[in-house]
Amino acid sequence: METGARDGKRVVLIKGAGDLASGVGLRLHRAGFRVAMTDIPLPTAIRRSVSFCPAVTQGEAQVEDVTGRLAKAPAEAETIWARGEIPVFIDPGAECRHFLRPAILVDAILAKANLGTSMGDAPIVIALGPGFTAGVDCHAVIETMRGHNLGRVYYQGSALPNTGVPGDVGGYTKERVMHAPAAGVFRGIHKIGDQVKAGEAIGLVGDTPVRTQISGVLRGILADGLEIPLGMKCADVDPRCQPANCFTVSDKARSLGGAVLEAILHFS
Repeated sequence: METGARDGKRVVLIKGAGDLASGVGLRLHRAGFRVAMTDIPLPTAIRRSVSFCPAVTQGEAQVEDVTGRLAKAPAEAETIWARGEIPVFIDPGAECRHFLRPAILVDAILAKANLGTSMGDAPIVIALGPGFTAGVDCHAVIETMRGHNLGRVYYQGSALPNTGVPGDVGGYTKERVMHAPAAGVFRGIHKIGDQVKAGEAIGLVGDTPVRTQISGVLRGILADGLEIPLGMKCADVDPRCQPANCFTVSDKARSLGGAVLEAILHFS
């Protein structure tokens, strides 16, 4: 049996289970790969309605028509795959790779830095965004910056450096993203899909309100109860005002999924 093969299907292990990682996982799952994902014990993704990471705390999470299910041990992956679902592990270091023996490992943490991925982690190692160099710590790097090169696959070199400015959505960049005005425990006032108005409080950090600068649809917000530092990203408003879009994978995530698939086929 080839490395990572299960019933003739290759295993892809994705580090990270936020919205972009989940878009990649969803696309590869639909393409016939056996996908497994990892995340930290208390995920901090804000686009939780299109992320598999809530499975870590809730036991399961659905993205479009696919379910991610918490796997408490690597051996549970086979049972979850047999159900047509995606196993999600609480495993920041992706130690489950030693048991799963994935044919492909995708670093989709999007930390803007390499937190420990190397080319020896799997026969094919692909990384999303800046912080990686193809041919040094992975086999391919995927461009994540919105614009002309979004989804480009680099087989040599690196993605564009992080600018610190969110991508343009509906004519807004940094205005659409909210950051914690204080340190403390986060609690939402609104939920994903709600219509909000400029200046309205969408949540609280301790007793300090988190206010949106623009009107639109709340497409992402942190889970309640997280202890967060000053300045942490905690919500995202989409000015295009289409609530249904909050519950389907974004154009960016689909593009990245297609790019990862391209890289896999290139090396295969």
